[in-house]
Amino acid sequence: MPSDKFKNYLHLHLIVFIWGFTAVLGKLISIDAMPLVWYRMLIAASLVAVFILFKRYSIRVSTKTLLVMLTAGVIIALHWVTFFKAIKVSNVSIALVTMSTGALFTAFLEPIWYGRKMIWYEVVFGLMVVFGLYLIFNVSASYSLGMGLALISALLGSIFTLINGQLIKTNKPSTISFYELISGALFISIYLAVNGSFDRTFFTLSISDWFFIFILASVCTAYAFIAAVKVMRFISPYTVMLTINLEPIYGIILALLIFGQSEKMSPLFYMGALLIVATIIANGILKNRRKSNIGNGISDGVS
Repeated sequence: MPSDKFKNYLHLHLIVFIWGFTAVLGKLISIDAMPLVWYRMLIAASLVAVFILFKRYSIRVSTKTLLVMLTAGVIIALHWVTFFKAIKVSNVSIALVTMSTGALFTAFLEPIWYGRKMIWYEVVFGLMVVFGLYLIFNVSASYSLGMGLALISALLGSIFTLINGQLIKTNKPSTISFYELISGALFISIYLAVNGSFDRTFFTLSISDWFFIFILASVCTAYAFIAAVKVMRFISPYTVMLTINLEPIYGIILALLIFGQSEKMSPLFYMGALLIVATIIANGILKNRRKSNIGNGISDGVS
């Protein structure tokens, strides 16, 4: 019988696999990015609300915390809109590889966010990621709009992660998720209403679109978020971080299997993608080792 730790590790890989499948669903769903995210956030918020009612959790928070959550909801909404738009105008492979730069954005934003000095290897890794993007751009210049949107999405995602890193210390994941999803859906609703997009055609979707949107909102959003938090109670953050970096690999393999020729890229693209993913993993390994040294009272010569 496999141990509980091994079961949770397999569960984590399933969650990361699901996150990789999110990009594939974005390609399969025929509607544009903005309505797609609106449906995703509204349905997911409803499912999280049912979960909160079932668990009888309180969602009462301070006014200041509520404002932070509402702001984070707008940021995650824009993050998802730019992500799915990147997939629509390019392909899954381009979007996922470019999106993986989010970890490096976070590394550069953390010193500003927490008021610490920049670490030397973060600068080096940042330059390596830029070179990886350069290789990809040279091979796939026709996908430049998709890469630009994915970079914006990665930046927004890193800002969202930093905000949630503070919120999760004193608030339940389900409470955070509920307020963020609701505020994101409300934000997009205002935009769509101003543009007169809420007409009959907006709510007339194909059966396949309804099916894929429900999978996206339920399995890939509501379930994956809550399950990821549960798994993190049994697996070290370091292992979680390394496993999450497999998301673009899972996503690209799935896209190749499902979409075939439209996802096939040149060898230089995969060299650039490998360089970016390897850099992200190396950054996580060094960061974890540095935290361990500091925790053990050992100085690594980096302030």
